[in-house]
Amino acid sequence: MAQTQLQSAREGIVTPAIERVAERENRDPEFVREQVAAGEAVIPTNHAHEGLDPMIIGREFSTKVNANIGNSETTSDRIEELRKLHAAVHYGADTVMDLSTGDELDTIREANVEHSPVPIGTVPIYEAVKRAESPEEITHELLLDVIEKQAEQGVDYMTIHAGVLMEHLPLTDGRVTGIVSRGGSILAQWMEENAMQNPLYTEFETICEIFAEHDVTFSLGDGLRPGSLADASDEAQFAELDTLGELTRTAWDHGVQVMVEGPGHVPMDQIRGNVERQQEVCDGAPFYVLGPLVTDVAPGYDHITSAIGATEAARAGAAMLCYVTPKEHLGLPDAEDVREGLAAYRIAAHAGDVANGLPGARDWDDALSRARYDFDWREQFDLALDPDRARDSHDQTLPGDNYKEARFCSMCGIEFCSMRIDQDARDADGEMDALDTGVDLDASPAAAVNLPPVGTHDTSAIPELPEIDAVAHDEGEPADD
Repeated sequence: MAQTQLQSAREGIVTPAIERVAERENRDPEFVREQVAAGEAVIPTNHAHEGLDPMIIGREFSTKVNANIGNSETTSDRIEELRKLHAAVHYGADTVMDLSTGDELDTIREANVEHSPVPIGTVPIYEAVKRAESPEEITHELLLDVIEKQAEQGVDYMTIHAGVLMEHLPLTDGRVTGIVSRGGSILAQWMEENAMQNPLYTEFETICEIFAEHDVTFSLGDGLRPGSLADASDEAQFAELDTLGELTRTAWDHGVQVMVEGPGHVPMDQIRGNVERQQEVCDGAPFYVLGPLVTDVAPGYDHITSAIGATEAARAGAAMLCYVTPKEHLGLPDAEDVREGLAAYRIAAHAGDVANGLPGARDWDDALSRARYDFDWREQFDLALDPDRARDSHDQTLPGDNYKEARFCSMCGIEFCSMRIDQDARDADGEMDALDTGVDLDASPAAAVNLPPVGTHDTSAIPELPEIDAVAHDEGEPADD
């Protein structure tokens, strides 16, 4: 049986996945191996995911971003989900979670794995509910069957809500928003109806054996995460976290990689404490956080409220950020919502890396700033996180090609443009030195995700997508690294 990345790393083996990760992160392969061996980083790589371009999640590496997609009982089909997957990869998602709860679950999952160069995650309890038709009818055998089947299909990591225990449920009684995790609420109902302990907890070692066979990574779910600021950092949340620490060590004993999911709604002043507590309780296992949302008052703008919290979480040591779209709490995201959510979270991740002083992370910022000061509009667009959005915003008021050479934009006009005034003053009397802030991005030590353009996964092993509408333009697939 093939070994897991963790088992190989512990034996001192630098796997091809580690080599590829080292290349993408501009790090020494031996350092990558040591981080994986210690459990402080994970490389989600199911043996059956043939088109995967390996990536790494860990606090010593560039901050990663996950995009959630998936259909519901009322909306979306296989083609729409592939359209979302295409948008997610194009706009820079490092992993994609298929959270489908509607029809065609197997068809959608298999299509996503086949067409994705990034790791695919799932939440198998959703399919278990669909097959059982009600939460209380789920059996241990059904759960294990679903998990094993998804592992065989090539899913790279799975959210397993094994930390929600019967004794934790009374701790949620005084909450404002109760249990907001879908998986957590399903398992709470199962335990109440069956008067038995969480089956994902009692069967955890069997799940570890399945994961070890296929090298599936655990994403230990936070089923009791707070769904409002009022519930943040409460006894229920931390009781589950303590259990997740125990489960992390159990998975490691089986040679299985682990990351741990974190809270959704947390006031700004509590975010660092949450990250540091997880790192201590879970012995440094990578922390994967949803947001957190730092205020509850902005439905329709929760990609912003959460990106604020995500930036602080990344600065504190969170390894991966789960994006939130403008549709959060309101509806099922479409491809444009995926674009908006990823833009917000790529900004948050990059800002965290800059703040943490990751090698070369700020070089991209400096290169764009130089282009801005030089009025090199085309270079500024090319360096932008979302070049099409930047170009379109400029061209709404100054669309002509001649304005690509102009020393002003429509905000200030030529008379009040501060950079033009500064340049002219430096040229006029020589009392102020001319500026030279050139940056050679080709020589930057930054990781690939901290260099333009985003969405540069190796897609050479991915089959052609079926005929779907372009995401937002006609540029086709992202370029290879």
